[in-house]
Amino acid sequence: MFRFDFTNQEYLRDPVKGLAKLRAAGPLVEVRFPIIGKVWITTTSEMAGRVLKDSETFTMRKDGRLAGLRWWMPNLLRTLAVSMLTMDEPDHMRLRSIVDEAFRRRAVLDMEARIFALADELAAELFAEGSPADLVERFARKLPLSVICELLGLPSADRARFMAWANSLTRLTGLVGFLRLLAGIGPMRRYLETQLQAARETGGAGLLTELVRVEKAGGRISGEEMVAMVFLLLGAGTETTTHLISGSVYELTKEPELRDWLKEDWSRAQLAIEEFLRFVSPVQFSKPRFVRSHIDLGGVQLKQGDRIMAMLASANMDPEANPQPDKLDLDVHPQLQPRQLDQLLGQIQNPNRLAHVQHENLAPM
Repeated sequence: MFRFDFTNQEYLRDPVKGLAKLRAAGPLVEVRFPIIGKVWITTTSEMAGRVLKDSETFTMRKDGRLAGLRWWMPNLLRTLAVSMLTMDEPDHMRLRSIVDEAFRRRAVLDMEARIFALADELAAELFAEGSPADLVERFARKLPLSVICELLGLPSADRARFMAWANSLTRLTGLVGFLRLLAGIGPMRRYLETQLQAARETGGAGLLTELVRVEKAGGRISGEEMVAMVFLLLGAGTETTTHLISGSVYELTKEPELRDWLKEDWSRAQLAIEEFLRFVSPVQFSKPRFVRSHIDLGGVQLKQGDRIMAMLASANMDPEANPQPDKLDLDVHPQLQPRQLDQLLGQIQNPNRLAHVQHENLAPM
């Protein structure tokens, strides 16, 4: 087993060296994660693509059991385990079509003006308590959570409490974070169930109401799956955006000439975001999958029942897929398109589009 600490500050500050060490160990490496345990991870773009594309050999579930949940984990975590990202076909496509329809009705792009206003407000308050300011706590984390509250249509009076719960769920870095997650899931789940029931009875505006309307129109989705969709949105729409904003700003502070180039023409932002997605890799890994049968993958003999994850961060830095992977080049299309990886992961476009819209609206900063 290969020993590697993915929470080590040296790795987090300069992942290029650590990723090169992983790739040198082979295209497939067995590591141990806190809580999750032993998992095989891919280290190359080719191996990541093979794992993500082959849904017959690599599946989310086996005999009803989810690859990412250990036997000893409490049933409370089932709330997180019935989202489309943890489902194999045909349930994945069933949930995806329902959620896509709800997002279409909610029209994420119509929220762009409101997202711009939220970004502007937070940017104006960033240095209210003096300089320097904590970009993550005062902007990068607040913006996506504020946008998701708007998207869901939550009452204004409830949003501070909802954001506090959300923060407890998205800081899973060890045992303490895991215990905080368990403490936060119950109250948030009960709150969301109450909001869904209110939407059934009185209607309203927001994604929760649109999910209820799809349900009433014959969509095959349970209340538990609706709640799981919100938790998925918090992960895909909050953490991805938080890390994308903070990571991008950090890289621009190291390369002021790129910052100046971007400021000259903000229409360059869309292309720049694609490269930031590759270089920053806000989503580091895919969800764990089971190996359904014995297979030789990259010269490694995997056994039935082994667990495996595609390491997207390493794939994005693979020199076989990108001649200069450690160079941040905002003016060219990266060889490895993050969107393609997102599609292979089964992530719906709308949370990713939400991240794009939020990131595009950082021009005032």
